[in-house]
Amino acid sequence: MKVIGVFALQGNVREHLAMLTEVGVEARPVRRPSELAQVDAMVLPGGESSTMDKLARAFELFEPLQKRIADGMPVFGTCAGMIMLADEITGGIAGQETLGGLDVTVRRNAFGRQVDSFESDLEFAAFDTPYHAVFIRAPWVERVGRDVEVLSTVSSGPATGRIVAVRHDRLLATSFHPEMTGDARLHGYFADLVRGR
Repeated sequence: MKVIGVFALQGNVREHLAMLTEVGVEARPVRRPSELAQVDAMVLPGGESSTMDKLARAFELFEPLQKRIADGMPVFGTCAGMIMLADEITGGIAGQETLGGLDVTVRRNAFGRQVDSFESDLEFAAFDTPYHAVFIRAPWVERVGRDVEVLSTVSSGPATGRIVAVRHDRLLATSFHPEMTGDARLHGYFADLVRGR
């Protein structure tokens, strides 16, 4: 059975672990390099991207994670996790770095402050029915590289057309929080990607 780790230094760790278990993979929290070495893939949850950057360095996880991503480990980044995977960010704080690997430019807090959190039904080609997404101080994707597949965009409201879900080979990223919906389809999609389906 494939083992998927969840970056457990900040964010909705328990919720992601529960969703991954629901889709039939073994899920473990990852806080140190020795735990990272024991997983086949990773989820980078929502949280505060600049704090996640600092914590990953403090716990000596940043460079091992960066290396595993460069070596092809599958990773699912949600909200702040999307920012952590992006090769380029706009609206970041001074000195903020990302793990990189995903050929996109992401705008931090693109949808505004906490008060601008919202929910929206999104169309995904992989799913028969819309996916109800929860956005909290979310980023969006401003540029996608040539090999990046756009999986979903906002279909109504002031952010219509904004890219909020992408995939590049074994890297998957969403602007929203799929662990907060009770809908495990995106975790299942990632689990299938990890299994090579």
